Amino acid sequence: MQAILIEDVKGLGHAGSVVNVARGYMRNYLEPRGLAEAATPARIAEVQRTQEQRAAAREKKLAEDRALVDLLGRTILTLKAKAGGDGRLFGSITSGDVSDAIFEAREVRIDRRHITVDPPIRTTGTYEVPVDLGEAGTAEVKTIVSPLLDE
Repeated sequence: MQAILIEDVKGLGHAGSVVNVARGYMRNYLEPRGLAEAATPARIAEVQRTQEQRAAAREKKLAEDRALVDLLGRTILTLKAKAGGDGRLFGSITSGDVSDAIFEAREVRIDRRHITVDPPIRTTGTYEVPVDLGEAGTAEVKTIVSPLLDE
């Protein structure tokens, strides 16, 4: 008997997949627990359409993220921070600061958790800050840290 899984079932399949199971397993275990439903031709077609839509959306998102990786790779950020005479910052540049600078420069919001500033930037200079966008890749954003001039 064919069944459509509503939730992931260990050893059987993932949610949304059509699997062959014994009638008793379906009737006594899967259906009462709300893990699966009987597969009709209409539901199978609906599940396939949904899977195709998800795959298309995933491909579109991946293409957008790859374009974003390319854009960020061409981005040069200039951050100003209070610094002493020897170039040491009073504080440090964090991933949140880099995220805000990317938003100001490109009007693209990047979650600070995707930006790795390790070790923290504590001196003026030029740095390559990696921005990880998952499957799309990692962009190296050139970041120039310069002292904030008091007037």
